[in-house]
Amino acid sequence: MNFLMTNTVQFAMVAVGVVVVLIICTAIWVSVRKRKSERLRTQFGGSEYARTVKDTGNHRNAEAVLHERNERVEHLQIRALAPADRSRFVQAWARVQAEFIDTPGTAVVEADRLLVDVMSVRGYPASDFEQRAADISVNHPGVVENYRAAHQMALRQSQGQASTEDLRRAMIHYRTLFEELVLDPARVISAVAS
Repeated sequence: MNFLMTNTVQFAMVAVGVVVVLIICTAIWVSVRKRKSERLRTQFGGSEYARTVKDTGNHRNAEAVLHERNERVEHLQIRALAPADRSRFVQAWARVQAEFIDTPGTAVVEADRLLVDVMSVRGYPASDFEQRAADISVNHPGVVENYRAAHQMALRQSQGQASTEDLRRAMIHYRTLFEELVLDPARVISAVAS
């Protein structure tokens, strides 16, 4: 009888130990997952994170998509602009802005093309718009929504459906992204290093 009680006590102790280990492992897993979520929320800013959650249907799917974006961009050869490229793009932007006075629709379409050129020289693949926006969101989450809005206005312009005010807002949005990609070398260098 004493033998049976000793085995029962030992079994109970082992079971309690297993439960404690499972609780600790679960707590660690939840903590790591929470830190990963917070890091993605911080990196992609509130609006891009929220947009991805809405598009994918839940936080887990959104975080998987955002993680994949990070992985993709990490393998790209994103680089700072050479001084000659920076100068060339600044001059091209000045021409596009000047063109806005006489032909705002044409200027918006040119601004869109110019940004694709800038991204290409920086090392972002010049694939479809959604992929470019996703790639840009990794290092420039604060302006990607502006890029999306400006691009939509450019598309509406190509269909003859954009007002002059729409075009003006598009140029402001494009300028914000242009400045991040071209004019702010400190941001460019820190984005490449991160």
